[in-house]
Amino acid sequence: MALGSGLALLWPSLSGKTNGVSTAEAVRLMNREKAVLIDVSEPAEFAAGHASGARNLPLGQIEAGAKGLPSNKTLPLVLLCVSGARANRAAQLLRKLGHENVVVVAGGMNAWREANLPTEKVAAA
Repeated sequence: MALGSGLALLWPSLSGKTNGVSTAEAVRLMNREKAVLIDVSEPAEFAAGHASGARNLPLGQIEAGAKGLPSNKTLPLVLLCVSGARANRAAQLLRKLGHENVVVVAGGMNAWREANLPTEKVAAA
């Protein structure tokens, strides 16, 4: 029994999936609860393609006390990155900073694209 529960806990790591909300739930939060979509990818990754309407706030900036966060800490935050791993770390940091409603898009941008949700690229300067 212990082995089974241990495998259940490790399965998301082994399968490459992260805990989080579905893309449909993320869209619902944005549309109905005014959630802010934050992409914690590095600027070059963000420029190459990101969810439409997302703010870029790299994980390193959150660790350093980023200024681009909403001042209302009850406002829902929806985080994503390429796979979801950095977004999970960012969610932990944001909760420690007092943000009450932080969720991660399970599967990150890979899942976003698979769901055929809108993406955009930053034009080259």
